[in-house]
Amino acid sequence: MNFLDLVKARHSTRQYDGRPVEREKIERCLEAARLAPSASNSQPWTFVVVDDAELKDKIAHETYSPIVSFNKFVLKAGAIVVIVMEKPKIITQVGELIKKKEWPLIDIGIAAEHFCLQAQEEGLGTCMLGWFNEAPIKDLLHIPSSKTIGLLIAVGYPVANEVIKEKKRKAMDEFRRYNSYR
Repeated sequence: MNFLDLVKARHSTRQYDGRPVEREKIERCLEAARLAPSASNSQPWTFVVVDDAELKDKIAHETYSPIVSFNKFVLKAGAIVVIVMEKPKIITQVGELIKKKEWPLIDIGIAAEHFCLQAQEEGLGTCMLGWFNEAPIKDLLHIPSSKTIGLLIAVGYPVANEVIKEKKRKAMDEFRRYNSYR
């Protein structure tokens, strides 16, 4: 599969069959994330892989509530990856102040996508999650209260009859510009 085909195939999986994910596959996904570029090579992340069934269930329950139940699918994921934002190098911190950009969040997004693309290559499905209860997850995983969780990734084997919605994306002419914004 060429790269563009891999990107086209990758989507947010919301139907998992519940099987655990082999650590060898997770390790290859982590290697892809490790190789992601970051501002000043800060690599401002720690990936906490939750594959213990009981702990994974507790984390999954912190991704939804009785009022907001759209993340219930996480219960069937084979693992949950919690990405913790780490303090970047001093040069990156200075750049954040001057340029008013949160480089670690950008860097985490790039690393997370590298993880997800490798997962697709491994035959796994993923879904990045920004909606979760941070404090209880920190407690469950012994993450210091001073740290921030950037996002979670549900990862697992898609159900055999997974319904994949057609990707709806802007046409090239709606977002592409050459040499000028206009």
